[in-house]
Amino acid sequence: MTPRMTITGVVLGAPDARELAAFYERLLGWPRKADEPDWVQLANPDGGTGLSFQTEEGYVRPVWPHGPGDQQMMVHLDIRVDDLAEASAHATACGAEPAAFQPQADVRVHLDPAGHPFCLWVEP
Repeated sequence: MTPRMTITGVVLGAPDARELAAFYERLLGWPRKADEPDWVQLANPDGGTGLSFQTEEGYVRPVWPHGPGDQQMMVHLDIRVDDLAEASAHATACGAEPAAFQPQADVRVHLDPAGHPFCLWVEP
């Protein structure tokens, strides 16, 4: 029998946890649950999985899409939206950078200030 396990959060490394958390606060509108110099947690107001950030010394920004020898992304976030153009404009206004490579028509890939890719997508 598999023991009960619940994923309670996803943690993104960053050169500055508070700076990256502030970006996702603006993007998602989620409140801070914990705020320490090198660790910040955002609470999902719907009660789902939260999002946390930790400062990592020697952080190396990922490259997406990566090439030979580039630091690869280790994780990315998929964020469902109602209106792709509106959500993409909001993400950019919050400080995201649209990725140069966009692999699908119903998805917009952006890079957060620490270089983590995230995908905004609409259901077909």
